[in-house]
Amino acid sequence: MSTVATTNEALADAELEIRPLQPTIGAEIHGIDISRPLSTAQRDAIKAAILQYKVVFFRDQTLDKESHAAFARHFGPLYDYPSPTSDTNIVPIHKISAVEARKRERGVQPDFIKDGDYYHSDTSWRLVPAWGAVLRAVDLPPVGGDTVWVDANLAYEGLSAELKERLESLHVVHDFQVSLKALGHQYPIVAHPAVRTHRETGKKILWVNFSQKPQFLGVELDESRALALEVLRQYKRPEFQVRFSWRPGSVAFWDNRAAVHYAVRNYGEYPRLLERILISDEKLYADL
Repeated sequence: MSTVATTNEALADAELEIRPLQPTIGAEIHGIDISRPLSTAQRDAIKAAILQYKVVFFRDQTLDKESHAAFARHFGPLYDYPSPTSDTNIVPIHKISAVEARKRERGVQPDFIKDGDYYHSDTSWRLVPAWGAVLRAVDLPPVGGDTVWVDANLAYEGLSAELKERLESLHVVHDFQVSLKALGHQYPIVAHPAVRTHRETGKKILWVNFSQKPQFLGVELDESRALALEVLRQYKRPEFQVRFSWRPGSVAFWDNRAAVHYAVRNYGEYPRLLERILISDEKLYADL
C-alpha cells in the first residue's frame, strides 16, 4: 500500500487547491505552475490526489517538451515507447496524433469492436505497463476532441457477483503486434489478469484494452467476445466516467493502473495533436 500522505494532509502542506469533478474520478488542481520544479510537498500532494481521483487536470500551464519531461520525472523514470516520429524509434515523448491514429487503426480491430469503443489503458501489451501518463495539449480543434476517463474500480464493483467471479478467473491478451512490427519493434504477446489489484490502493481494477484486440484465454471465442462486451458496457456507463474538455495550456495526469480512457473523435479531419509522457512502474514480479 502507498506511503504517500493522504490527500487532505498533502494538499494542506503543499498549499494546493483540488476541485473534484466527479465523486471518485477526475479533479482539477489549482495553485501551481508545473513548469517549475516541484517541492516534495507538492509532489506528494499531486500523487495523493491521483491515487484518490485516478486522473487530475491542470489548466493554463506553459509546458514545453523539456519542462513536460521534468515534471513527469518527479514521479518516476520516463518510460520508453516505440514511435514513428523519432530517428531512434524509442522516445520518452510520444505524439498522440489524430492523423496517425486513423492510419494505424485501419484493418486492425476485430469486427465486434466498433468506432467509439476504443477504451484502453496505455502499454497493456508490455509485461510491466507504465503506471502514469502526463498528456499536454499541442494543437486542438476549435471545438470537440474531449477525452473520457473511466474509474476501472467502479466498473468492476458494478458487475454482478457472477461476472466478478468469472472475470477474476481469467487472463486477457492485448495484441499490439501489427503496430509494433510496422515500427520494426519486437515484443512477445503477454497475458494479464482481467481483474488486477492496484498495488498502492489495494482496489480491484477491471482491465481490458479495446484498442488492442482483447481476447480472454481458456474460453471459446464466442464467450471471449461476450465477456468483452460486458466489460465495455461497464466502461461506457456515465456514472463511472469523467469527461474533460481540452483548451490551450491543459494538462492531464492519470494513474494508468486505475483508469481507462477514450478520445472522443467528433472534430472531423482536424489534425488534433497532444504529447504524452509515460512513467515507468516498479518491476514487482510477484504481482505479475
